[in-house]
Amino acid sequence: MNLAVLGAGAIGPAAAALAASRGHAVVLWSPSGQGTAGMTDHIEAEGALTGRFPLRLATTLEEALAGAEVALLAVPAYAHAALLPRIAAAMPASLPLLIAPAAALSPLAFEALRATLGPRAPVGGLATTPTTARRLAPGRVRIPAIRAAVDLAAIPAADAPALAALATALFGHACPVAPDVLQPALANANPIIHAVLALANVTRIERGEAWPQYALMTEASGRLMEALQAERDALAANCGLAVISLAESLHRASGVPRGALHEMGQAIEAGGRSVNGPAAMETRYVTEDVPFGLAFYLWLAARRGVPMPATESVVTVLESLWGRDLRRNALLDGLALHDLSAALRDGIGR
Repeated sequence: MNLAVLGAGAIGPAAAALAASRGHAVVLWSPSGQGTAGMTDHIEAEGALTGRFPLRLATTLEEALAGAEVALLAVPAYAHAALLPRIAAAMPASLPLLIAPAAALSPLAFEALRATLGPRAPVGGLATTPTTARRLAPGRVRIPAIRAAVDLAAIPAADAPALAALATALFGHACPVAPDVLQPALANANPIIHAVLALANVTRIERGEAWPQYALMTEASGRLMEALQAERDALAANCGLAVISLAESLHRASGVPRGALHEMGQAIEAGGRSVNGPAAMETRYVTEDVPFGLAFYLWLAARRGVPMPATESVVTVLESLWGRDLRRNALLDGLALHDLSAALRDGIGR
């Protein structure tokens, strides 16, 4: 297939390499232009995927979308509010879009922007990204892990099986079908794991130290992760949903046996799949995963009357440590959700 990858940080090029390794033609576009600076006609990957894979660079969004059969949006969630309107304006109505990860209600926000188009292709929300990735240099990425499975939902919900088959063809991982795009928004393990790791290692982050994040996933931090997981699961159940556990998510990403979280972290480290945690306060572990993860849970919980005291406390402490408001989620601004269930099922204006 012809795949347009929108986003050229670490995940976009990694996804491009993975799709190209499976025989697909890939074009890569950077919203700012900085992500593709210094890149040429290939991407080099190391780690779980090794090799040199062809791609084409697009200088404009319109160029990236021209001739594409499917598009993948792979940018941090905090870029969605500014970028989704650009994509909605440029994207052909017949072109399906996959969003990875589908943070908060980003697929629904995209649908709202296209509500006046009439019939249009579905939008799919992936719970997380096809791979983990670190950018090493322009045109070079390290891929510590390729996920075995990633939950996927769609708007309209009935199109999820077709989009799941599309994602599997592109990236190779299984795509368990979720009932609506709220499920992937709750199923992503990163908001919980990353927030706790940032909280427990804030002085290392502030001092710019190198620290192996899975080796420092200790028994104590694991207990806090499990407390947040229990509240998230209760919220999901209140919405009629079930989400995979943190242990299952780590298993899908790394292949280590399911078990206690700190034991899985040690196994990931021992297997050479660990990565260093962030070394600067301006890290997506906080700036993305709190507003579009934990704070989104609190937004939804307030609407549903579900208490989340541990989650509330973690967000409050992180706000104090980082000295900023971490609850503002621009994706939710302007969404008039009189009937959230209907919008998640059918979209807006279909």
